[in-house]
Amino acid sequence: MRHARVKAYRRGLMAETLAALLLHLKGHRIIARRYKTPVGEIDLVALKGRRLAFIEVKRRKSFEDAAWTLPARQRRRIVRAAQYWLSGHPGFAGHELAFDVVLVAPWAWPKYIENAFLV
Repeated sequence: MRHARVKAYRRGLMAETLAALLLHLKGHRIIARRYKTPVGEIDLVALKGRRLAFIEVKRRKSFEDAAWTLPARQRRRIVRAAQYWLSGHPGFAGHELAFDVVLVAPWAWPKYIENAFLV
């Protein structure tokens, strides 16, 4: 891997770790991290009570940049990956489903956006 790709990969891992810490502090239990499916990847799957959240983590130089990096095509991919995850985990069938986003920017506490998009 080229140096730039390794650096980006490490930044992504750090952003997901910060997001998982934030969610943990808010009372969520992380069920899965970096869950890969044939239709896409889910950054985090978190449970809080009966609410099962599929969470996309976006790291950019600013929160504003991060907020604009979730186009409709990517949202559809996340929904398909969530459906795939649910098919393999039938015990979560009756839970309330949510699609959340955590925005991460350097030198700032992550921002958690619940129900960032609807299905």
